[in-house]
Amino acid sequence: MEEKRDGRYRSSVRTGSTVDIILKPDQKSGKVIRGVVAEILTNTSFHPHGIKVRLRDGRVGRVGAVVNDGEFS
Repeated sequence: MEEKRDGRYRSSVRTGSTVDIILKPDQKSGKVIRGVVAEILTNTSFHPHGIKVRLRDGRVGRVGAVVNDGEFS
């Protein structure tokens, strides 16, 4: 997976990006939820389990993949 689409790198995640996230209760199953990033919660540039974000609908999880870059803001 390219770094620019890899959810482990903060540089690949932007507010407005469409992403697939894994919610805490779904970590064992790997079930993903698709949504739009409202807020980036991880401050470090890299996290081995994915950058933590809050989606526009309020759900919080770690990014598994960036689907599209959305509007950059």
